Amino acid sequence: MTTFPITGLPRSGLAPNVLVVGDPGRATLVAEHLDNAKPIDARREYHSFGGTYAGTDVVVISHGVGSAGAGVCFSEILMAGATKIIRAGTCGGLQDSVSDGDLVVATGAVRADGYSQGVVPPEYPAVADPGLTHALLSAAGSPHYGIVLTSDVFYPSQVLGSNLELWQSANCIAVEMECAALFVAASLAGARAGAILTVDGNPLAKADEAMEGYNPDRTVVKDAINQMIETALKALTA
Repeated sequence: MTTFPITGLPRSGLAPNVLVVGDPGRATLVAEHLDNAKPIDARREYHSFGGTYAGTDVVVISHGVGSAGAGVCFSEILMAGATKIIRAGTCGGLQDSVSDGDLVVATGAVRADGYSQGVVPPEYPAVADPGLTHALLSAAGSPHYGIVLTSDVFYPSQVLGSNLELWQSANCIAVEMECAALFVAASLAGARAGAILTVDGNPLAKADEAMEGYNPDRTVVKDAINQMIETALKALTA
């Protein structure tokens, strides 16, 4: 069986339903929610498992941090035969009503990432699949939903500073680093993509300025991540 060079995924026979996560440790956590879970490969930041959920074949793979490496992962997933992809990740809230431990369903993403700029013109939108978005909203209960900001910058520089207040005023509900890349890659391949995110902080809050107060390992976040994983799997296999 031949495999792709970066992710190690098989070039044929991949389950069409794929859950993508940033952290390899979270991929292992997702595998614990699957029946008959078995590792597929583990190289670089790309750790993958196959299994079933509610009787449906599912693959989970980690894509790391940022759009460039994630874009490679998404490309190989799509070339391997994925037709439905959900990203389950973390984000920073941008609105006062979006608090730690809340869930966010992304309906679209601002393309402030490098990957999508390299594959489509600036006017091309990054939008989630309506059907998957509806499935996520139904499975999640009462999450926040709306446009998220996809940015390649985690730690702002002193040279340019941060533009998060601009996107807050534009009513973006959260900031993360990979949704735009996923939505664009899936759209180009004729596949369906959605995203659900757990809020692990607010970069505009006074306590989180310069990231000193950022702590994603709190219980409220970990509990929400488990809820997010179950929600994503239900929507993916609905």
